[in-house]
Amino acid sequence: MQLHTASDRQRAFDARRRMMFMMLALALGTDPALAETTLERIGRTGEVRIGYAPEVPFAFRTSDGQLSGIGPALARRVFARMDVRTVRTVESEFGALLRELKAGRFDVVAVGMFILPERCRQVIFSEPAFQAGTGFAVRPGNPRGLHSFEDVARDGSVRLGAVAGAVELDYARASGVTEEQLVIFPDAATAAAGVKAGRVDAYAAMALTVQSLVQRNPRQLERAEPFRNPTVRGRTSLEHGAYAFRPEDEDLRDAFNRHLAELLRTPEYLDLVAPFGLTRENLPDRTTAQLCAPSP
Repeated sequence: MQLHTASDRQRAFDARRRMMFMMLALALGTDPALAETTLERIGRTGEVRIGYAPEVPFAFRTSDGQLSGIGPALARRVFARMDVRTVRTVESEFGALLRELKAGRFDVVAVGMFILPERCRQVIFSEPAFQAGTGFAVRPGNPRGLHSFEDVARDGSVRLGAVAGAVELDYARASGVTEEQLVIFPDAATAAAGVKAGRVDAYAAMALTVQSLVQRNPRQLERAEPFRNPTVRGRTSLEHGAYAFRPEDEDLRDAFNRHLAELLRTPEYLDLVAPFGLTRENLPDRTTAQLCAPSP
């Protein structure tokens, strides 16, 4: 007797639902391609489009041109569990990802974007896939002695770099860093170049990003250590990354969540993310509902 897992039963249910939808649309004389949801289109075509912005180790091109990183790697594995075999990738700037998601340029933002209340008002998030802290990339020797956002705020001559739309800009402003001190870059690579060239004294980013940049530029960049993560409006900067979807695509988000939850419970998850610097300590410990709730 053949046994079926919960995943098998769910896939069979989804397939029957897609078939019933197609038959109903045809009976009513409706073009299924016009009436179907994003999840139904993905199920019909076996193809999903993921949007990303270059930032090591979350999403980046390898030397042979392949898209790698935590976000795409997890997305591919989850969609494979959903029987979606073709993953198209669309590059954008980080600050434009949510706008272009809502405009339909892609179906999912797959960079491990932090779940923040203000973002939750624009899109819907999967459950968290990981958690990570913040850090500074500085020139060797950390000549300005920067170990926190407060250190930057104390000296008006210090210039701090950050990527447009990144949460680190909120941390900086909440810590007293002025707009005159902030230099906004389109992506992590140009921000790192800004540090190396002396245009900024530090680049604020997720600690994993900082560590990856330092590993690639050991003679020109250093990770500021120790580093004091800020607490802003009662929230620690140990934030949780997840996948973003359009508000009307709840069924797609829910299907993604089911398979992501299964993956997080297996050794396969840690094997998948370990090459990018994540460990068991980075496993999420809060829910999307908790993270989307406004700060008191």
